[in-house]
Amino acid sequence: MPVLLFLIDTSASMNQRTHLGTTYLDIAKGAVETFMKLRGRDPASRGDRYMLVNFEDVPFGIKAGWKESHATFMTELRNLQATGLTTIGQSLRTAFDLLNLNRLVTGIDNYGQGRNPFFLEPAIIIAITDSNKLTSSSGVQDELHLPLTTPLPGSELTKEPFRWDQRLFALVLRIPGNASVEPEPLGGVPPDDSPITPMCEVTGGRSYSVFSQRMLNQCLESLVQKIQSGVVINFEKTGPDPPPLEDAPPEVMKSGPQPWHCCHKLIYVRPNPKTGVPIGHWPIPEAFWPDQNSPTLPPRSAHPHVRFSCLDAEPMVIDKVPFDKYELEPSPLTQYILERKSPHTCWQVFVCNSAKYSDLGQPFGYLKASTALNCVNLFVMPYNYPVLLPLLDDLIKVHKFKPTLKWRQSFENYLKTMPPYYYGSKIEYDRLIASIGKKPPPEAGIKVRWRGGGISLAQRRDFIQQLQSLTGEAPTLPMELNPKEFQGFHLALLNKGLKPQSLRNAYDIPRSHLLDQLSRMRRNLLNTNVCSLRGQDSDQLHSVPIAQMGNYQDFLKAAPQPLRDADPEQPKRLHTFGNPFKLDKKGMMIDEADEFVTGPQNKGKRPGDNNNMQGGGPKRRRCMSPLLRLGRAYTPPNHTGSEPQELEHRDEEENGRPQVGEQPLGSEGGMEVVLVDDQPPRYLSPAALKKHIHNETMKINGELRALITKEIRKPGRHYEKIFLLLKQIQGTLDTRLIFLQNIIKEAARFKKRVLIEQLENFLEEIHNRSNNMNHVDTH
Repeated sequence: MPVLLFLIDTSASMNQRTHLGTTYLDIAKGAVETFMKLRGRDPASRGDRYMLVNFEDVPFGIKAGWKESHATFMTELRNLQATGLTTIGQSLRTAFDLLNLNRLVTGIDNYGQGRNPFFLEPAIIIAITDSNKLTSSSGVQDELHLPLTTPLPGSELTKEPFRWDQRLFALVLRIPGNASVEPEPLGGVPPDDSPITPMCEVTGGRSYSVFSQRMLNQCLESLVQKIQSGVVINFEKTGPDPPPLEDAPPEVMKSGPQPWHCCHKLIYVRPNPKTGVPIGHWPIPEAFWPDQNSPTLPPRSAHPHVRFSCLDAEPMVIDKVPFDKYELEPSPLTQYILERKSPHTCWQVFVCNSAKYSDLGQPFGYLKASTALNCVNLFVMPYNYPVLLPLLDDLIKVHKFKPTLKWRQSFENYLKTMPPYYYGSKIEYDRLIASIGKKPPPEAGIKVRWRGGGISLAQRRDFIQQLQSLTGEAPTLPMELNPKEFQGFHLALLNKGLKPQSLRNAYDIPRSHLLDQLSRMRRNLLNTNVCSLRGQDSDQLHSVPIAQMGNYQDFLKAAPQPLRDADPEQPKRLHTFGNPFKLDKKGMMIDEADEFVTGPQNKGKRPGDNNNMQGGGPKRRRCMSPLLRLGRAYTPPNHTGSEPQELEHRDEEENGRPQVGEQPLGSEGGMEVVLVDDQPPRYLSPAALKKHIHNETMKINGELRALITKEIRKPGRHYEKIFLLLKQIQGTLDTRLIFLQNIIKEAARFKKRVLIEQLENFLEEIHNRSNNMNHVDTH
């Protein structure tokens, strides 16, 4: 169940307006709602918990915490006002304390007993701020400082205020008040240089410098993809670098610190598809040897420091011995390991000071590339597994679970090097080893008690009394209640005229009570289900206030858990609440500009709709006269050798259809006659015809340009429709070249670099084609 905490800046500087006409606070509120809509597409969002914290002092700054509903969250979000100071340090501490409120009680951190990655409560803090001067009641600060003191019990056991499953992301609003003339930077969204950026990087998150609404939507898409179940670990290299590969490039062989030597990244902790909860066996060891005589535990760092050795080792796995496997987030370290293309070797990992007599400690697992070379996995094994696994292998295969004295001595020596908190895992493992090779006991069935020999209900002594209590002839009182102890105590009836009815004989009902008794009998007969809410009928059960009609989040939480998929490997279907025809916009990778939406562009039309044109161009009205068809040379009429009847007959043959206003032979008036009001005269002068052709060309090209501009403005890199429209340009060669140059300027305005290159190639082809034609004409 991920926890999504929104930290909204409510300082007075959030009232400044952008060139869009909205304040920074309005943009922050809209960003939260947009994020929730984007997150709602994922079926895994059923278990999300939303929290809201602003920059007010504690406890007024906590607007929605652990107990508040989704409706309260939305109400408090809409009621936020920007009237305070930029106390971002204190507010961050409040947010971390709110997340860590129940961790000591639940035992997630498991202090002093190793770090279990499968004990986690993933949380993401999304801070939305303008990152102006850090103001507080004591003055203006240049750096971000979090208060060290906190009333939360158990906080002294961790050096930092956050935990390894909590990450901070910041959206720093830099939208100007005036529309910028300069083009937006291409590529990914850059990090901001505000004081909150180092805090984001320490927790495993990052900051985004937002300069426009488009970049804000881009960042929100990226944040939705960041919601992953995992923990952050520091990986550091120890010892010498590995020998370079034979075909390695020269830049890989350079000496000195490399980016992959130290990485601060996430490892994914996948939940079990059957239970929805992560399952694991072995912890990551602590960075100290536990001392049973010490009254307190030494504080640990939030992120464990895991060192890896670059010496190639052989992966060790034994049947029936459990191990944990975690995938690493892509980083320079994973890239370097994958480039070596060695899926059959591994690098052992250590935690310093985890052993009793060694500074580096003993290996507890290894890093290994997958067989398909598409990811790097961290295998967590028992502590000092290179010694333990051969011993267990000998116990199973050689000694057949009958250890010798020498084997026992070796195993006892190993136990001396193992931290004491592994004993719990060892006991569980010993139980598993003991069960190997033995037949499991049969499951105990449900014992059914046969009560056929007992007395029937009618033979019980209190049968008459129970029957009287059901019929209403006697008051319902417990049998062990003695009436003499409560003398003068009477059960009051709301209506003194109402008497209990036996309903044994219909003729005993008075005539005046027949209608009431019939309705009562009908209600007893038909209303078999008992309403759980008293005083409400079936209509009132489904009545919902208008303010609660959009509260779909609480409905999802109260709904029963759906059945798991039969095939977990299949991709999950898009959550289509409200619109069953909603199309999934896949491939929304945000860190690349111009590629964050790749959905279908004709989403407003059904797939089988043939009304829209295949080429996308405007529909041209069929010209009634062959003389007015575009692209045909005009021949003035010749009356010397032809009669008007011959001309009409010739026009009919050329058109291939009857003239306007006429009906074909054999028809009886059933054909619909189409009249064109704006039809020009039948014969035009050359000047009028040239002007008419020019007007028609400009009209068609104007419609084409509007359609092409609309396609250019759409995100993505699907330009096939644009070139289909370009092939329908009318006019001379110069008209087409001018039209193409205008389209290239339009593409440059929207920073479509790939489209500009393709248009320039298209323009060059037209030039070459025209030059070749001129060359042929000259010869």
